[in-house]
Amino acid sequence: MIRVEGLQVRAGEFRLRVKELDIEKGEYLTLMGPSGAGKTILLETLIGFRRIETGRIYVDGRDITKFPPERRGFAYVPQSIALWPHMTVYENIAYGLRLRGVQGSRLYERVLEIADRIGIGKLLNRMPETLSGGEKQRVALARALIIEPQALLLDEPLSSLDEASRDSVKELIKGLHQELGFTAIHVTHDPVEAAELGRRMAVMYDGEIIQVGRPMEVFRDPKTMEVAWLGGRPNILEGVVRGCDKGVLLIDVGGVELRAAYPRSLSPGSRVLLLLGREDIVLSRSQLRSSMRTQLRCRVMEVEELGPLIELNLMSGDVRLRALITRGSYEELNPRPGDDVYACFKATAVRVISST
Repeated sequence: MIRVEGLQVRAGEFRLRVKELDIEKGEYLTLMGPSGAGKTILLETLIGFRRIETGRIYVDGRDITKFPPERRGFAYVPQSIALWPHMTVYENIAYGLRLRGVQGSRLYERVLEIADRIGIGKLLNRMPETLSGGEKQRVALARALIIEPQALLLDEPLSSLDEASRDSVKELIKGLHQELGFTAIHVTHDPVEAAELGRRMAVMYDGEIIQVGRPMEVFRDPKTMEVAWLGGRPNILEGVVRGCDKGVLLIDVGGVELRAAYPRSLSPGSRVLLLLGREDIVLSRSQLRSSMRTQLRCRVMEVEELGPLIELNLMSGDVRLRALITRGSYEELNPRPGDDVYACFKATAVRVISST
């Protein structure tokens, strides 16, 4: 287990202040927050790259606060990936083991094993400059995992990838964690990525961790306005996949069918979480002739003014939705509690988090 207590670190004018944080052995913790929140500084502090003013870091009860990076047993994958440009893929992956004195056939077998497991066995003789972004990220993961670290620290590993590569690497990371059971801290600014990968998530803002919990707990019950803002207060729905139609999932949510674009097919019966932004819902008095795949007839339950925007609480059967519209749209539509309206949204607006 990793435990952080009373940590304070100064980086120029910025101050990192983490009162306490526990990461259980084998846990995948996602660390979410905006740019400048201090997420990378926290990772760099854990790995030993930053000088600590006050506080302690423990691993399995042992104080490692003053240990140099090579004695902490952590592996770090920075956002830049940082492969050695003058080394082949094989040499990059083998680097950490060579430093630990592993040589000969044992080194070769270990590199081959992790490369095959991560799907880059055919790339071992290539140079980093010839690799795609997704391939580079896989090499960085192999280089980190081959040393069997106490914990894997990942700094926005998906942010620089295109959508196809991002989904592929995300599934790879999930599969590797399930198979190998390593402890991980994964930095991201994407709430969907944080929820899909993390058993728990920690939300960071202005150098402090302001909420920790399971993703559903954090999204459903934000403890501060900052947490609510970071998550975008999306509609969070639970449903069951009923089928797939040309890349669009048909999902039953409390007896109401919703449609969601999703790059992978999920088998009928799969349970999923859905995130739908309040601002992604278009309201109308009648059904629209448009590309919006879902159009639900809803009852207006409540209307609330939020500065220049208006939030409507809606019910369609047992499904509750919140929609944000401009004041101009509100005045044109003039919805009142008890009125019926149509809530319309595109399949691409529904973010799917598979819970299987």
